Parts: sequence; C-alpha cells; structure tokens
Amino acid sequence: MTTLQQPSIRPDAATGTRGFWPVRDLPVVGWLLAAVVVALAHPWVPEARWLLLHLLLLGAAGHAILVWSRYFADTLLRGPATPRREQSIRLVTFDLGAVAVTAGVGSGTWLLVLVGATAAGVAVAWHLLSLARGLRGRFGSRFAPTVHYYLAAGAMLPVGAALGVWLARGLADPLDARVRIAHAGVNLLGWVGLTVLGTLVTLWPTMLRTRIADGAERASRTALPVLVAGIGLVAAAAWADQPRLVAAGLVAYLAGVAILVRPMVAAARAKQPATFATWSVGAGVGWLVAMLALVAVRVVVGGGWDDVSRALHDAAPYLAAGFVAQVLLGALSYLVPVVLGGGPAVVRATDGALDSGGALRVALANLGLAWCLLPVPSAVRVVASVLVLAALASFVPLLLLAVRRRHAGTTTALAEVRPRGRDTGLAAVGVALAVLAVAVGGAVDPAALGRTSPADAGVAPTGRTVEVEVVAEDMRFTPDRVEVAAGDRLVLTLRNESSGDVHDLVLETGADTGRIAPGEEAVLDVGVVGRELDGWCSVVGHRQMGMVFAVDVTGGAVEPAGHADHGHDAAGAPLHAPGDPGPDFAAYDPVLPPLAAGRVHRHTFRITEQQAEVAPGVRQEVWTFNGTAPGPVLHGRVGDRFVITLVNDGTMGHSIDFHAGVRAPDDVMRTIPPGESLTYRFTARRAGVWMYHCATMPMTAHIANGLFGAVVIEPPGLPEADREYVLVQSEQYHGADGAVADLDAVAAEEADTVVFNGYPDQYAYEPLAARTGERIRIWVLDAGPSRASSFHVVGGQFDTVWSEGAWQLGGRSGPSRTGGAQVLPLLPAQGGFVEMVLDEPGDYPFVSHVMVDAERGARGVLRVRER
Repeated sequence: MTTLQQPSIRPDAATGTRGFWPVRDLPVVGWLLAAVVVALAHPWVPEARWLLLHLLLLGAAGHAILVWSRYFADTLLRGPATPRREQSIRLVTFDLGAVAVTAGVGSGTWLLVLVGATAAGVAVAWHLLSLARGLRGRFGSRFAPTVHYYLAAGAMLPVGAALGVWLARGLADPLDARVRIAHAGVNLLGWVGLTVLGTLVTLWPTMLRTRIADGAERASRTALPVLVAGIGLVAAAAWADQPRLVAAGLVAYLAGVAILVRPMVAAARAKQPATFATWSVGAGVGWLVAMLALVAVRVVVGGGWDDVSRALHDAAPYLAAGFVAQVLLGALSYLVPVVLGGGPAVVRATDGALDSGGALRVALANLGLAWCLLPVPSAVRVVASVLVLAALASFVPLLLLAVRRRHAGTTTALAEVRPRGRDTGLAAVGVALAVLAVAVGGAVDPAALGRTSPADAGVAPTGRTVEVEVVAEDMRFTPDRVEVAAGDRLVLTLRNESSGDVHDLVLETGADTGRIAPGEEAVLDVGVVGRELDGWCSVVGHRQMGMVFAVDVTGGAVEPAGHADHGHDAAGAPLHAPGDPGPDFAAYDPVLPPLAAGRVHRHTFRITEQQAEVAPGVRQEVWTFNGTAPGPVLHGRVGDRFVITLVNDGTMGHSIDFHAGVRAPDDVMRTIPPGESLTYRFTARRAGVWMYHCATMPMTAHIANGLFGAVVIEPPGLPEADREYVLVQSEQYHGADGAVADLDAVAAEEADTVVFNGYPDQYAYEPLAARTGERIRIWVLDAGPSRASSFHVVGGQFDTVWSEGAWQLGGRSGPSRTGGAQVLPLLPAQGGFVEMVLDEPGDYPFVSHVMVDAERGARGVLRVRER
C-alpha cells in the first residue's frame, strides 16, 4: 500500500497557540464539570436529561469545535495566525449563548432561549466567515477538504439553533417529533458529526503516529456530499412528514461514514492503537455507527413519528456518551499536551498523565454503556451508569494533573512503549469491574431476592422430568394449570409476551422466576412435586386481574398452603389505630404553585416505590410521582404546552395518563418497564382541575397506592385571589405493615381512611391559614379511585363555584351577590374550585360531607386570623 506524507499537527510560531490560554482551555473543563454535577444530582435537577445532553453537545463539544477546527484550519493550510482577541470574543459569545439557552429551557423562559441561540449562531457564523477567508487562495491544498467539512458543519449550527428555538416555543405532536428529529440530525450529524469526521482524516493517523493511508484525501472528498445528503434526507423527512425517509437519510450518512472509516482502518492496521486517545476515539466512531444503524432499523420497523422519536430518545445518551464524549476526550488527550508544549520531555510527561489507566477507563466506559443498552434490571443499569460516569469524568482530574506537570516543568521522560501486558491487564480489570457491576446490581435488585423451598411433600422421586412452557400475556398465564404425577420433577419456562409490563411467576413455596421484561424468558425449576401448588404474578394487582397459576398433582397431597389476611389481625380487627402523627410530621404543601413565566412547562416525573407513613402508626409501600402521593401539582393556562418526561425507577411496569390533554393513549400512556422512560407532551386546550394517574392495569391498585395528582388549568380571565389552596381527595386501603394497599379491600370499596393530599386529618394538625376579608380560593380534585366527595367548609358559604369547566355560581365578572352554595359535589376524577370571604376570625373545619368519609380522615381546618 502506498502512503502519503503525514502533515505536521504541531503548534508553531505562526499559529500562536502554544501555552495555556484561559478563554480557550478552561470553558471545556467547566462544561464537563457541570455535566458531571448534573449527572450526580439528576434526580433533583429539572430537565436533567435535556440538560446533560446540551451541556455536553452544545457546551463542551461546541466550544471545542470552535477552538480545534480553527486550529486545524490554520495548521493544515499554513495560513496566518488568527488573532487571539478575535478568537476570544467568538468563544465568549458562543459560551454565553450556550449558557443562556440552558438557563432559558430550564426556567421556561423562551426569550432567553432565543437570545442565547442567536448569540451562539452569530459566533458560529463569524467563525464560518473566518474559515472561508483563510481558505481563499488555498483551494488546491491537499488538506482543503478538511476545511470544507468545517464550513459545512458551521452552516448547520444556525439552522439547528433555529429549530431548537422553535421547539422551546412549544409544538403539538407530531410536529414536535418531526422538528426534534430535524434538530438532532442537523446538530448532531452536521455540526458535531461533520467536524469530527473531517478532522479524523488527518488527526487519526497523527494520533497513531503513522502516515495517512493512500486514498484518504479522495475518500474525504467523496464522503462529504454523501454525508450532507444524508443529513438533508433526515431534514426533508421531517419537512415532508415521511418518517421512514429518516431511515434512508441515516443509511446515506452511514454510507459516508463507511467511506471515511476504510482509510482509518488501514491506518490502524499499519499502526495499532496503543493509547487512551486512540482507543477512545476508535470506540467513539464505533458507537456512532452502531447507534445510527440501530435507530434506522427501529424507524423502518416502526414506521411512525412516535417510533422515530422513541428510537432517537433511546439512542441519544449512547450517542452523547459513547460517540461525542469519547471522541472529545480522546482528541483532547492527544492535543492538549501538544498545545501546552514545554519541550519533548514535558510533552511526554503530560501525555503520560492523560494516558493514565487508559485501557481501564476505555473498558469501563464501553462495557458500562453496553450493559445499559441491554435489557438488564434497573439496579444493574444504575451501577453500570456509575462506572461510565466515573470512567469519563476521570479525564478532568487527569487534565489538571497534566497542566500541573506542564507548569512544574517536569523533565522526566515517560517511556514511549509500555511494559508488555500492562494495557491488557488494565483492560481485564475493567472487564472484571463491569461484570462485578452486573453481580452487584443483580444482588440488590428486588426481583432477585426470591427464595425457594421444596415442594415434594415427602414423596419419592420418580426420576421423570416434566417441562412446560408458560406464556404471560394480557394479564393471563397460558396455560394457567399443569398436571404432573407425584414425584415428577417440574421445570417451567416463563416467556413474557406482553407489550410493556414486567411479570413473574411466584409459587407458594417461595420459588420465583424473578421479574422479566417483555420479550424475555426465565426458567423456574420447581423441583420434585408432591402436592398441589398455587402460583401467581407478584406484581401488585396482577394476581387480582387473573394472573394465577396452579399445579395439579395426581397421587400426592392436595392441600395448598394457606394465605394470610393482610391488614387485619386474627380477630378481624384493623392492625393499626389512628393517633397523633408526632412532632416531626410535615403536611403536604397545599398552596397552589404560582404560574411559570413561560408557556412551555417541562417536568421530569420519576416513579418510585418506597416505604412511607400514610396514617399515624401506619407504614405502607407507596408508589409515587417524584416522591409524594399525590404527585406534584402542575399549574398552567389555556394554550400552555406541557412536556413531561416519565422515568420508571420502580420494580414493575408503570405509566401515566394526563386528563388535561387530548392524546391517543396507545403510545404516551403505554406501560414502560423498570429503568425506561417516555416523553408525554400535551397542550392544555381547556380549563379544568384535571387528574393525572398511572394507567397501568389494574388502575385501582396503582391509584390506591399513590400514583395520582392534579393539573390546574385556569379559566381565561380568572381574577386573582388572596389565598389559593389545592386539595386532592383519595382513599387508603391499609394492608399488612409495610405492604402495598389491600387490594381485596379496594375491590370491595372498604376504605380504611379517606384523605386530603395523602394523609388523614393532616390539616387539622397543620391548618390552612387565612385572614379576615381575604378572598380564599380552594381547588378540589377527587382522585378516588372510587369514592365521591362533597366538599364543605363548616361555618362558611361559597359565593363562587366552578366545576368541571363551568361556572355554577358567580363568574369572571365577580362573585354572586345574593346566591350561595354549601358544597362542591364531585365524582371520582372530577374537579373544580370554590371561593369565599370570611369576616370573622376562627377555626373553620372543612370536610367531605359524605360524613362517614369525614370521620375517616377527609377533614381539616381553615384557621382565619384578623387582618
């Protein structure tokens, strides 16, 4: 194979890039540190997923692109140095714009997003003009095609930024999905992808310390129009409303990548990768190819915009961490020592610092990402994610160490060739740690805690084995009954063919398949069977829905084991009695949250399953949206757009249904398995006090266990009130201590307590506050799941009543002057508000006037003081 001379990618006096330059070198570190902080604190950070992606892709990668594309253009074309002042102004403008975009989306301030995107776009357009001026007169250079990649990439960013601003404004589906695909395609494949691929034509062989393979420049020229055409097809698919055309665009883009990868592979064959920089960059390109291919396949199979949106949503973290982060960190690991300079010995020392533990870091990052990509239990995914974060974040302290060595003037030359076996050993350690992550995650996963005990009842084994395949689908086991002879060994293979829920099979002996995701299967070796056995799916509510299983035995004992009555003692009395909640009790905040400034409201709802005190002395396993039952109260106006990211951190399938939006339930209300997420978008077209809740069957179980909440959409022109409170009525069905709700009691509608905002009598302990003469507005929602409400304030009268979107008393022009109302009657899932003015100080009890429910806990106090 013939080769061409390798260009020098070393700083010289002309470029003026040698040494430390704060405006150039520090922002990338800042963006990366911010991403690490958000990753660690993501449960408490609004829009954490979006923020993480943009801290990395817009902030860190965007700044690096402006720096290094300018650097490579000056070096390869041997052009005059770019003045530092000009470059610094561009970088500061871009970074401030990126900060404004992230802050604007996080706060829902669309104008701030517009200003930030404009600033970033202006900085990139200026950068583009500077590159074009530098290229004049040098079109014949063999390295001019690399600058052509930079020009094409720079032209993409303003377009992508404009699409991002449009998205932040709020769009209805499926337009939102279409614009989001175009935004991702133009920015990720164009702005980032073209820059990376164009740079690697020369940077990759330089990092390997070999020459550019014959045909690399020709491949570079050939691939660029193919890559641009692929991006154009993705954008055209969004414009023409042709979702499957997205797959064609991705295939075209992959074809362009394949043209460029061929000389890269040839260079790697000539000189094998042997450093963190080369391993990381090579792995990054591999993730780009793998994820784009996976997205293309899913788009072809699915065929709709929802399928495209889900495929992109699922692939985004792997493209960000696997492709962008690894290429960025690998390239910086090679370039930073070169640019910092300090002489050959110092460069080798800084090289050594950034290469520390390279094989281990690459192995942890890539195997961890692979574990996350597989359908593993959520606990395994969490542990693997921590390994990936640690492997990537380790670059920051190593970078600081390299800078320290540079400024210390280290003269110890590190060996060019590592001791034999060192890299292999570190890679083996990385593999071992990744395997250990699976073991640790599996050990702590609740689905892995099953225990088995024999079912032989003392019969002698026959030596025969009966194997049965059981399918879990549509809340049924098929077959749901098997027959074996006493003494036979029974082996069950459970296959989950449901569309979105996890299932398991538990036998009364304690034998358990563990919970399995859709499409998976598990083998349960029951052992020698000597008596009849009962089995069921242990996911809450599934047994009551009919997911039961039986083993019939011929010739053995037939008595099945008994089952305890949860929630009551042997005499039938409740296990818990009401009492004072104690001095540490904190009531659910009943104050209506203020309206946000923007018209697009983005929230992340994390579903958790946790222990909580639901009544004095009563602990139960509750299921929550963001840790509370009821979940967060959302507040908006007619026309507002809500974007909700639902994350299932539980151990079973869950979902969400917003009554405040009009959406086909097939996709956005689907049940998602543990560890997965979905995005639910809706526009509030009509005013109301709307319920949201988990829609996974049986809904009674999921609502009774706490998965519900309220969305308040104000009627237009609603006057201000002095005090506004939200009360969500629901029922509790106490099971055994620490267990979930008693589903038999739920089915029989035998509630233990009826409560406002999740705890009985809590506002008797912590009354709502008001002053005489103030206008008090109380929004009320009956979340059920089964009992109606009749809201009443003892000693008060309502001069305004608004129920289910209609004025019953009073109106926008003001309260009724002569008429009054005494109750706000609501059926389950209905809502409204009442208003009153109280002129005398005192304690005004409020109750559900279904008096048996008031006595069960649906009561509180409105404490009115003198103004």
